[in-house]
Amino acid sequence: MNTATKMIVVLTIVTMFSGGLLAYWDAFTASKIEFHRQEALKAAISEVIPEHDRYEIVQKSGFDFYVGLTEKEIVGIAFQAAGSGFQGKIMMMVGMTPDFETVTGMKILEQIETPGLGTKIVEDPTNRENPYWFPQQFRNKPASEAFTVVKNRKPAADAEIEAITGATISSKAVVVIINQFIRDASRVFKEAEKVR
Repeated sequence: MNTATKMIVVLTIVTMFSGGLLAYWDAFTASKIEFHRQEALKAAISEVIPEHDRYEIVQKSGFDFYVGLTEKEIVGIAFQAAGSGFQGKIMMMVGMTPDFETVTGMKILEQIETPGLGTKIVEDPTNRENPYWFPQQFRNKPASEAFTVVKNRKPAADAEIEAITGATISSKAVVVIINQFIRDASRVFKEAEKVR
């Protein structure tokens, strides 16, 4: 057996072993990853919907609506919103009042934005007073008009959201995603309620 053949055989064995090991590890960790993803989802629902005893899931036209209830009264509705950020996909949970007039909260579920800049859409460690100032800007904001991003100043109107310094693209991406999904989710949910 010549050297080239030996190298091919060895590389084939190493590749098969590595691939098998990765496939086994993926199968082993998949259920744990899914469990933690579901726990993060439940925590996000609790964070963005006002005080509720339980929630029901209503599926309609590609949306999963998490309807927060207290003794049969709807207190809030949450849904996932996703879109493109600066580096990749941003996924968030958005909470609304039952009439879709007011945002009750927003929480980022997944993102791969630039560390130290775009990741401040989740938590800003440079702001010691309130590291969660960016997502908290959406809390209790009227959704009657689309949100806009302002740079280098504090918001002067309800629909204005202050951008993160050095991460304007990530800030704008969050606002664009929220604007689009509020509009679409509101339409879909209201149509579903008419049918019920």
